[in-house]
Amino acid sequence: MKILVVGSGGREHALAWKLSQSPKAEAIYVAPGNGGTARGIKNVSNIDIDVGNFPALVGFATKNGIDLVVPGPEAPLVDGIEGYFRKVGIPCFGPSKEAARMEGSKAFSKDFMRRHNIPTAEYRNFAVYEEAKAYLEKVGHSVVIKASGLAAGKGVVIPASKREALAALKEIIVDKEFGAAGDEVVIEEFLEGDELSVLTFSDGYTLVSLPPAQDHKRIFDGDQGPNTGGMGCYAPTRIAPQSVIDQIHKTILQPTIDGMRREGYPFRGVLFTGLMMTKSGPKVLEYNVRFGDPETQTLLPLISEDTDFAEVLLAAANGYLDGIKIKINPGFGATVVASAGGYPGPYAKGKEIRLDPVKKDTNVFHAGTLLKDGKIYSSGGRVIAASATADTLEGAICFTEMILLIEPLSR
Repeated sequence: MKILVVGSGGREHALAWKLSQSPKAEAIYVAPGNGGTARGIKNVSNIDIDVGNFPALVGFATKNGIDLVVPGPEAPLVDGIEGYFRKVGIPCFGPSKEAARMEGSKAFSKDFMRRHNIPTAEYRNFAVYEEAKAYLEKVGHSVVIKASGLAAGKGVVIPASKREALAALKEIIVDKEFGAAGDEVVIEEFLEGDELSVLTFSDGYTLVSLPPAQDHKRIFDGDQGPNTGGMGCYAPTRIAPQSVIDQIHKTILQPTIDGMRREGYPFRGVLFTGLMMTKSGPKVLEYNVRFGDPETQTLLPLISEDTDFAEVLLAAANGYLDGIKIKINPGFGATVVASAGGYPGPYAKGKEIRLDPVKKDTNVFHAGTLLKDGKIYSSGGRVIAASATADTLEGAICFTEMILLIEPLSR
């Protein structure tokens, strides 16, 4: 089997690493990839094609006999990459453009949840600033303001006061801080509780979920500082016993997959459901239509080596997921991200990086790196992720801290 992974982050490095363990994986190409996928993984290599250049990706796939395409980031999925490969008969592990609206438009997904009685926060959608402002001025509860479109994970504001809420609303709709993503906003009730994420494989009918995970987005320890794309993650989370997971499947995940199919856009791929564990039960915060980052780096090492990951993805893409078994190893996984100084604000690039070899049950997944003249250099805000598995959560976290040694050599 020849596989094309689309993307350049830590998630794509982890996907290529896991796919390389499949006995059926003859070759894995990553477009455009990073320093970690450029060398050191069996049968994995980079190709210099941008994630948004669909004609070039299709051309490469048809010329090289690609059997499965695995898009990593949300943008190409929302822009319809699946349809390009469907037209040439190449299976794509990812939803159609229509199904990807569940992430591409928060207003669309909230309306979907309302139609299908899926528990979520109370909300209103607005495209007109004055109407949204009038609603904010009269509402009595704390709110969250979200740009409806894709905003690279930065389009959510949790204001501490009415003044902050009104200022955020103006910045999003009027000042276009997030561009076209803010043409419509969702104003929803602020939910209190613990967050968790569930990643679920689906072929449009069958659902298979990975262990529940919890990621941490603030840049500093103690949940302090600005939000990022994600600075760490662990799984399984201790806040969700099996009875709660069963409830989530019954009241949220199955109705979501069934509802999408019945409305004419069946979901094939991995559905990332962000949840808040409230006093009245789990409620949906958001849907993502792809693997999370750094959840992927945390969860994939928990999948047993005798589970053929490539076959899992192909089964979901081709509609026979019910014939596949996914085995999860006991224990815990943890990931800690090392970022460039200054991130998520301005940061330097081009720093040479030296990484020590890692031991069994540990991995270093590259994100913002590139390979040049045989050396690894930083090229992004989140540079690498140290991931480990262990019998206990504390042990997994300890291993990530032990291996997370990143040394800039250029001054």
